[in-house]
Amino acid sequence: MLTEKQAADAPAPRAAGVPLDPASLVCLFEGHYVPLAAANVNIMTHAFMYGTAVFEGIRAYWNEEQQQLFALKVPEHMTRIRNSCKVMLMTDVPSVDQLTNEAIEVLQRNRFREDAYVRPSFYKSSRAIGVKLHGLEHRLLHPRGPVRRLRGHDRRRQGRHGLLGAARATRRSRRGQDRRLVREPGISKTEANLNGFDEALVLSDDGHVSEGSAENIFVVRDGVLHTPTVADDILEGITRAGIMEIAADLGYAVVERTIDRSELYIADEAFFTGTGAQISPIVEVDRRPLGTGVVGPITARIKDRYFDIVRGRVPEFGHWVTPVYPR
Repeated sequence: MLTEKQAADAPAPRAAGVPLDPASLVCLFEGHYVPLAAANVNIMTHAFMYGTAVFEGIRAYWNEEQQQLFALKVPEHMTRIRNSCKVMLMTDVPSVDQLTNEAIEVLQRNRFREDAYVRPSFYKSSRAIGVKLHGLEHRLLHPRGPVRRLRGHDRRRQGRHGLLGAARATRRSRRGQDRRLVREPGISKTEANLNGFDEALVLSDDGHVSEGSAENIFVVRDGVLHTPTVADDILEGITRAGIMEIAADLGYAVVERTIDRSELYIADEAFFTGTGAQISPIVEVDRRPLGTGVVGPITARIKDRYFDIVRGRVPEFGHWVTPVYPR
């Protein structure tokens, strides 16, 4: 991270809403902090040719009252990307502490006074033809940028048209011969959008509820939260784990179990979770309204609590966030 002197000498923070040149954003690229415009790879790079890379998405939230930017669950994301590197035969990966410090420094160097996003990525950097994973070099890239606050974020009261993310969802099964294709998140999302839905609801091979195109899902029935198990072919989401922590703090029981797709039609409430989705209420599935057809009270309460936590307003959840700027 920046030293106190470096932080003091850094340019003044850019005010929220002031236009910026995206190419001037500072990123960590191959061991150096450089403008985004200078962070380029050759078209023969293995990651470009074969998609051999792993990544994480990390949000940071601006708190206007405290004049502070809070990075959310950075060590947890860095732990997960290191595990992903193991799968891809990437060795000598920096420690969680080093990766965390580098992510914070990238944020510090950009001096934002608004919500931001960091996307660390380890990629196979060798210029080589061949689908093998071993015997290749890998490097780290830390691009980042501001995040436009989407309609519905942080709202205390919102109705049918004030939703963040998925207002409607449709089913997409993972069954079929072309398993590689149907597992692609972009395919699921695109098909849902082209068919008039906001998000896809992906089913496991045996037809049970799995997740969204890039989100975990929670279903509320009779005051209890239900979410698919790891055995239902889900990503073990960091936000998902956080929602379980919030639910317990608010007194709600959470049950991890297999969920039949028909249960969604009779659920009281449902919502997606994820770094990108945050807390995205679902009010309609396959053109069937859920519950009353608006954001339910449990979803709203968890959502409000979540946004207070990520902006550093809840001291007992201070372990979730890392202040970016020195005091």
